[in-house]
Amino acid sequence: MKSNWKKMLIASMACVALTGVSATSFAAGYSLNPEVKTATPALLQASEIGVRTYNTTDAELQKAPNKDAIVVMSFGTTYKDTRAKTIEATVEEIQKAHPNTKVVLAFTSHIIIDRVKANEGITIPTPEEALAQLKAEGYNRIALTSLDIIPGMEYAYKTAVYDIYKTQFKKMTIGTPLMYWMGQEGQRDDVEAVMQAIGSQMPKLGKKDAVLVMAHGTPDPSNAYYSVMQDRLNKLYDGKVMIYTVEGWPSLEDIIPQLKAKGINHVTMMPLMMVAGDHANNDMAGAEEDSHKSILEKEGIKVDAYIHGLGENQNVRQLFVDRANEAWNALEAEK
Repeated sequence: MKSNWKKMLIASMACVALTGVSATSFAAGYSLNPEVKTATPALLQASEIGVRTYNTTDAELQKAPNKDAIVVMSFGTTYKDTRAKTIEATVEEIQKAHPNTKVVLAFTSHIIIDRVKANEGITIPTPEEALAQLKAEGYNRIALTSLDIIPGMEYAYKTAVYDIYKTQFKKMTIGTPLMYWMGQEGQRDDVEAVMQAIGSQMPKLGKKDAVLVMAHGTPDPSNAYYSVMQDRLNKLYDGKVMIYTVEGWPSLEDIIPQLKAKGINHVTMMPLMMVAGDHANNDMAGAEEDSHKSILEKEGIKVDAYIHGLGENQNVRQLFVDRANEAWNALEAEK
């Protein structure tokens, strides 16, 4: 079955190579079979994984001189301080990596956009608005990059933007979120790399200490990424670091029995989120009786809270810059 799927991917990629219309970049490439001449559009679309690339077939767009931009897409936050230390700090590093290229920040949360405008007087565009403005300014090659953690519903929004708007430009690429590849089919292991990156913020752990890493969770099947994360955490931190989610699986209630079984009486909680916003300050570490901190304390567990978003971690920021660079490199590639 595995070899058949590989053949299907090879067939798809062979068609891409022949048409030059739409292509997919992989962290590690597949060898193309020169005997394959065609593939169905559905199979071609199914093979679009990793960094995705679109080249226009419009003759007028093809003739236009290149004018490039990078759009950094984030869910956003109304917490001004953490936004500066995480999202804006990451955008600044992406800009430093591409000093001569226009870099635009866009938020996908319309609610957050409205609140930031009302409270701070700052107008942050949606990805759709950012692309419309860039097109009006004559930009015709766009690299999209995401500040998402996993390829869940938020990342699906961003790939939908790519699919809808790509034909309006000479060339468009979209990179992957922070964690995408898991070491499968010869790919790199993004999950292990991120779990290693957060090691710099881990406290020293005694026999009865543990770290609880709070992720968001998603109704998307990509919620399964959290199981892979836990596997890598077990490998790296000897079972002393456990992941749970606010709105997915596993929940805090799933983790408490494991803490008790291990005799843990002290935990440090930290968010596995780009920013330390409402979920970190209130759901995780709030004073309310239904906060995660309060629930654990009622169970007799001492709690410390590390309220810093992943974007404050230099190791993680560099990985986001790497993802942006991959989208940019695909934009600069000949095909």
